Amino acid sequence: MDKKEIAAFFDRCAPGWDADMVRPEPVIAQILSNAGVRPGIQVLDVACGTGVLFPDYRNRQVASVTGIDLSEKMAQIAQDKFPWAKVVCGDVETAAFDRPFDLVMVYNAFPHFPDPARLIQVLSGFVRTGGRLSVAHSMSRAALAQHHAGRASAVSIDLIDEKTLAGLMEPWFDVDVVISDEKMYQVCGTKK
Repeated sequence: MDKKEIAAFFDRCAPGWDADMVRPEPVIAQILSNAGVRPGIQVLDVACGTGVLFPDYRNRQVASVTGIDLSEKMAQIAQDKFPWAKVVCGDVETAAFDRPFDLVMVYNAFPHFPDPARLIQVLSGFVRTGGRLSVAHSMSRAALAQHHAGRASAVSIDLIDEKTLAGLMEPWFDVDVVISDEKMYQVCGTKK
């Protein structure tokens, strides 16, 4: 996968993204709770898109939200919708931030990164000691594979199984959430 192709794909999708969004509220609530989204924390939302989870963070009274997305149009929509958040257009794998975060969230985006091991290593550097990393999808691995089989096949890889992801996280995180069922997929860990 080429990052320019990924950015171009999501730039094309951006104008209709919110209209096509399906929000399984109970699943999202569980994902946020498992990730430790609570008052006062600082969140980095990786591949934030149009800011899908930003209202949820605000409702849970986080201290700050920083979003980063490779797609210029997705990032611009997120910033326009949520001026209280900081949104950066860029590649998280080469980004630099001025502080570590309490939570780094990768929601509905992990298959768009071609090297999961590299991504986890990079993200580990953005999480403060005792902070959390959450990789989550609001659908099952099978449903996601079917969803990406169409027009997104050129910009995504298969979602790795949850045990493999937990293994990739183990050098940096104490993994305490490993879920893959018919409703969702999530692996979370606390930074060692």
